[in-house]
Amino acid sequence: MKIILKEDIVNLGFKNDVVEVKNGYGRNYLIPTGKAILASPSALKVHAENLRQQAHKLAKIKADAEDAAKAFEGVSLTIPVKVSPTGTIYGSVGAQQVYDALVAAGYEVDRKRVSVQETVKTPGKYVGIVRLHKEVAAEIPFEVIAENAAELAAERAARKAEEAAHQAALAAAAAAEAGEGQEGEAPAEEAATEEAPKAE
Repeated sequence: MKIILKEDIVNLGFKNDVVEVKNGYGRNYLIPTGKAILASPSALKVHAENLRQQAHKLAKIKADAEDAAKAFEGVSLTIPVKVSPTGTIYGSVGAQQVYDALVAAGYEVDRKRVSVQETVKTPGKYVGIVRLHKEVAAEIPFEVIAENAAELAAERAARKAEEAAHQAALAAAAAAEAGEGQEGEAPAEEAATEEAPKAE
């Protein structure tokens, strides 16, 4: 069914958008809660006239969104997280963490307008999105780093030292075994020499 949104709804559309939704979602939730109205022919006609009359106002809203987007120019966030020894994040980093980092950096933003385009499971550089208008969005670069980097480095160093000690022990054991084999062969050679008949 087609409906006309009366307010912005995340992952569906913005106010005044005409969108297609499942009948149950529209009839049981969006329309009864006042978030949308049925896009009947008469409603669409009224909607088009309203948009025509509001064109100037809508242009102003878009311009304001573009100005707001400029406030995010040059912003770069760092999000520290706990990382496992295998290099993966405990949990994941998503829109909530980006929103929290923006607020901590002094930016005022609606949580619902923040999103991340991919699932972040490892440290690295990513991009978040702040959608300020259906035609205006600000990209927010952020880097996920291991807050327990020193601890991980110490663990890696300990593992390397342990491995090196293990390899050294194996090498020493192999050398000792080779040495014992050579010592065992010498008396046999000497005995063979002693038993050899003397030339007359």
